[in-house]
Amino acid sequence: MIELKGRRIFSGKVEGEALVTTDDISFYGGCDPETGEIVEKGHQLEGRSISGKILVFPTGKGSTVGSYVLYALKKAGKGPLAIVNKSTDPVVAVGCIISEIPAVDQIDIEKIKTGQKIKIDADNGVVIIE
Repeated sequence: MIELKGRRIFSGKVEGEALVTTDDISFYGGCDPETGEIVEKGHQLEGRSISGKILVFPTGKGSTVGSYVLYALKKAGKGPLAIVNKSTDPVVAVGCIISEIPAVDQIDIEKIKTGQKIKIDADNGVVIIE
C-alpha cells in the first residue's frame, strides 16, 4: 500500500479503478458529455470512457465551458468517480465543485497506473494505492 498526500479540491471518499494519462485533458471538445468517452484526436485516452473511473491526469486545458461538461457528465451518470491531478486548473476545480466530484491535487501521479485499485479520501487530501 502506498499513501500519497496532496491537497483537497473537493471533498468526498471513493474507491475504484484508476484511469491514468500523462496528457492534459480538455473536457470541452475533448470528452463526449453523453458517453464519457475521450474524443480528442491523438489523446492518450482517445476512445476510452472516464465513466466510473478515478481519472488521473496532470492538469486541465481548454475552455471554461469544460466546467459545465464535467457537470453534464455527472448529471448523465457518465462522470468520473473522482479526479486526481498533479495541479488542478480552475476549470477542473470549478467543474468538480459544482458536480460534487471528489478531487485531490499536488499528487505525484507517476506513481499511479491504469487499472490499479485506489482509494480517495479527498477530505484529507489522500490517495491510497492498494
